[in-house]
Amino acid sequence: MENIHLGRTLAVLLLGSFISILNQTLINIALPHLMTDFNMAATTAQWLSTAYMLVNGVLIPITAFLIATFGTRSLFLSAMGFFTIGSVICAIAPTFSVLLIGRILQAIGAGILMPLVMNVFLTIFPPERRGAAMGMMGIAMIFAPAVGPTLAGWIVEHYTWRILFIMMIPLGLIDLLLAFRWLGNVNRPTFPKFDTWGAITSTLGFGGLLYGFSEAGTYGWSSFTVIGFLLLGTFFLALFVWRELTIKEPLLELRVFQYNIFTLTTVIGSAINLTMFGGMILLPIYLQNIRGFTPLEAGLLMLPGALLMGVMSPISGALFDRIGARPLAIIGLIITAVTTWEFTRLTSDTTYSHIMLLYTVRSFGMSFMMMTVQTAGLNQVPLRLSSHATAMSNTVRQVAGSIGTALMVTVMTTRSTIHMGDYANTITTSSPEILSALQEVSGSIASLTGMPLPAAQATAIQTIYGKAMMESTIKGINDAFLLATLFALIALFLSFFISRPERQTTEVVRKPPIEEPKTVRP
Repeated sequence: MENIHLGRTLAVLLLGSFISILNQTLINIALPHLMTDFNMAATTAQWLSTAYMLVNGVLIPITAFLIATFGTRSLFLSAMGFFTIGSVICAIAPTFSVLLIGRILQAIGAGILMPLVMNVFLTIFPPERRGAAMGMMGIAMIFAPAVGPTLAGWIVEHYTWRILFIMMIPLGLIDLLLAFRWLGNVNRPTFPKFDTWGAITSTLGFGGLLYGFSEAGTYGWSSFTVIGFLLLGTFFLALFVWRELTIKEPLLELRVFQYNIFTLTTVIGSAINLTMFGGMILLPIYLQNIRGFTPLEAGLLMLPGALLMGVMSPISGALFDRIGARPLAIIGLIITAVTTWEFTRLTSDTTYSHIMLLYTVRSFGMSFMMMTVQTAGLNQVPLRLSSHATAMSNTVRQVAGSIGTALMVTVMTTRSTIHMGDYANTITTSSPEILSALQEVSGSIASLTGMPLPAAQATAIQTIYGKAMMESTIKGINDAFLLATLFALIALFLSFFISRPERQTTEVVRKPPIEEPKTVRP
């Protein structure tokens, strides 16, 4: 390991992480404008997010090999180079196809970048200081996706969506220049043999699962496309597991799951992601599509929670170093479960300030466990397996986020249809109260607008139908939040079993097969 400056190294890594994660969250707000500019349907536009997620998902398992083969400096420069070139292509894209190519190049950079940064943090910080270190990293990982919607909402309301990508270019170039000057090689390359069949089966396995889950929200779980890709992904994932357990130099070391705390925290982290991603996709739908708030107003509602998570991330990291992950996870998940349950009681009259308060308190609870739970598991894994552990942890969490998004959207749509059927059964009955109310509304419309009574009746029916659709969708969103609450409760139950693996960590780290790099001091 080269003699590096800790502060400069962290600055380069954190800036790169912040840029890549911020970019990932900007595109969702701009999708309606992109649909208009390129004259495409929502299912086509969604590929800008789906393709990004797929490329991330299939690259993450390969990052352990890349980290062990290339130096930190060259790999980071390559990742930021891909990301910046992709941003340029997106900014000038004349067609949707060109824009999609740019997004894929951005995803290649981001897919390499995040596991690399996390692995560097595990290498240069000893276990007793990793909580505070990962808390600093959490500023980028938590603050960026929460601020992104606010920034994107303001830009697309007042300017063109291209600015979302244009502003990534100077940020990427600045980080590249800083990396050229400041970044050294933190990890020592070991040049493992590349497992070609492992790469193929992992790509087809994770890619198939992620695509299947992402399309479930559009086509439904019973569609041929969804079932086919889920079965295909499961088959190749099984081949990948068998391959990695039977060869001498696996692409991704699955034996990291023999460390009980790592396995437990990975499951908890997945449940947390399911809960978090559900809220991230459901709340904007409620705010913009149901309540009629602008993208900027929807983004501003999430801003206090984003700021609070950014402030709390290093604090929770420091607390983790002192008291461990279990009390923080329990406190955070209790807050998260209660506030997520409160989101199951949304109505068409829920005030903006009440929603903001709930989201802010929910973000406060999330800040206690987003990085601490993952760090607790990674602390148990020996340093020689840290790249495999970070790749595995990120892969599982990525899949969980995809599953969470698909589950929440599917529950929302199916339950909304059921609730709408209940309303239709009630409204179409020959109840005197319903008929009396319809005649009263029709008369009011006719007297106010001067239209004939039959036309007024048609308008009244359309108004009632629209109101029923809105209430049905709100109830469907509430049902989806109920599922998110269930995942939070599962994570809460499991968090009671988290322990501090101090003795195991010390023993494993002190006796690795390969000499361990020295801890870098500022």
